[in-house]
Amino acid sequence: MVTGLAERTLPVAVIIPCYRVGAAALDVIARIGPEVARIIAVDDACPEHSGDLIERDCTDPRVVVLRHEVNQGVGGAMVTGYRHAIDEGHGVLVKLDGDGQMDPALVSRLIAPILAGVADYTKGNRFYRLADVIGMPRTRLFGNAVLSFLAKLSTGYWQLFDPNNGFTAMHAGIAAHVPWTRVARRYFFESDLLYQLNQLRGVVHEMPMRAVYADEHSSLSPVRQVAPFLLGHTRNFLRRIVYSYFVRGFSLASVELVLGTLLLVFGVVFGGFEWIQSTRTGVPSTAGTVMLAGLPIIVGMQLLLSWLAFDIAAEPRIPISRALDASAMGNCAVPAHPTK
Repeated sequence: MVTGLAERTLPVAVIIPCYRVGAAALDVIARIGPEVARIIAVDDACPEHSGDLIERDCTDPRVVVLRHEVNQGVGGAMVTGYRHAIDEGHGVLVKLDGDGQMDPALVSRLIAPILAGVADYTKGNRFYRLADVIGMPRTRLFGNAVLSFLAKLSTGYWQLFDPNNGFTAMHAGIAAHVPWTRVARRYFFESDLLYQLNQLRGVVHEMPMRAVYADEHSSLSPVRQVAPFLLGHTRNFLRRIVYSYFVRGFSLASVELVLGTLLLVFGVVFGGFEWIQSTRTGVPSTAGTVMLAGLPIIVGMQLLLSWLAFDIAAEPRIPISRALDASAMGNCAVPAHPTK
């Protein structure tokens, strides 16, 4: 919980993407606290007809059900929910899955950094406490470690972990500026959104939370998603480098990145070629040849490490939500922020 800063009063909307959640969504809705003004359930062409179930059995006046005729994935459901919440004038947009793995009682903690004006976006982190990590399946630990490292490279948020955690909250001001047509619609949604937030220079905070693994069915197949995630992270990393270091800005770090990469590649290729030649002929390489291969590798690595230090230090620190021009927020009727 963020303390020491005056909190703003912003209407909060919770978006629940519904696909194969059934009656579990009803229990989630029943546990959502009074700090939430609107609950938006998006029936993403659910085969269990979650939307009909919610409309029939839920009496909470805060609930509205939206429907997709064709399944669009969790990202598509969230974009529909975000747009509806922005049109209604809500100031904080929370993503809460309908399968019960996220505790609605944590919503107030999740939105606290946004209300305090120290973050544009907050997300859960199931790996923050050692006690919570011990009971996790090893495959999840390994997979998340790999995905987290790839996400750090592709998004530029080096201090974040658990990038695919879907328990998130976002200020409507920055949400109105996200190019939603470019954000992935399926399981890469959370990671792709982090990339887009970095391009907007949004500040992201994490909230420690416990992981809950029940008996619910998961439609996510880790093996089938390896290639899409790897491709997505590679694409975003290259886009981020080009945009951040050669389009939006050019600095000494840009020179270090280019020169370091060229030297490292030259040293590895030249050294590898000479090593193969030496192996084939049985003639040892001269000291000069070894230096010609080794020195570019050493210098290249040093330059790349220097660039990496700059990239880590360049992570956004100042929230942009308050600085966004209210007139650029379209239909997002977020109340004016009081001056501290």
